[in-house]
Amino acid sequence: MKFKSLFLIVVSGIVLYACNNDNNTEVFDAAEQALIDDDALVEYLQTHYLNPDDDGIWTITNGETPLMDQVSVQNITKDDIAYKLYYLKQSDGVTSSPSRADSVLTTYTGMLLDSTVFDSRSTFTWFALTNVIDGWSYGFTHFKGGNIIVNPDESFYYENYGKGLLFIPSGLAYGNINQITIPSNSPLIFQITLNDVNQADHDNDGVLSILEDIDGDGDVRNDDSDEDGLPDYLDVDDDNDDILTIDEDTDGDGNPMNDDTDGDGIPNYLDSDS
Repeated sequence: MKFKSLFLIVVSGIVLYACNNDNNTEVFDAAEQALIDDDALVEYLQTHYLNPDDDGIWTITNGETPLMDQVSVQNITKDDIAYKLYYLKQSDGVTSSPSRADSVLTTYTGMLLDSTVFDSRSTFTWFALTNVIDGWSYGFTHFKGGNIIVNPDESFYYENYGKGLLFIPSGLAYGNINQITIPSNSPLIFQITLNDVNQADHDNDGVLSILEDIDGDGDVRNDDSDEDGLPDYLDVDDDNDDILTIDEDTDGDGNPMNDDTDGDGIPNYLDSDS
């Protein structure tokens, strides 16, 4: 089987569900599926290799080095279920790595384990890692961006960018929900480039989104300081005191994180009685 270097788009989503059948309720076992996916990915990695001549993935036929000997693994726990994300770095990149709250400029190809290419994009596209599948939001953090080269006609390209492969269990992708071109419970393979990184400030409040990860778990989507149902990274008034976060920058240095008027150790933008 062959994985050509084409390149595409992805939206995030994983949903676990209970399926009712007459009077019986069949509950999807995500933990069991995680084990099934890992077995499938390990078998794939042991029986395929990366061909340096065409940048494709081929079935081992003559003692080629298996992908399993080249990949790294990241252990990820989601909803109390253990997953393994495998990734292969063809090139690291030279600038900065994104956090899971940042945006990435990428090209990519997505493929099923049977070699079916379900999507591909060869033009540069920005993606917010807060809005993609978990396999992407974790996977891209292992790479760095490249150097931009601007031509006289203002067209541009990148050199020395990050490049590699992500091997993603279904629980960090679309789970047991059918997509148009992706069957339920499908592990996915992505060939990616990471050309550029944008440190995101989603709500333009003067605080980088990753710095609004109050609990420090790397996921900004579950931090809601004022419990108003809007996560801090999207909330222009994080402490719900009717003063915009950006306006709580009392010393005017452009950083509301270092302003603590009442000296209680809580910056004004998180302190409703500052």
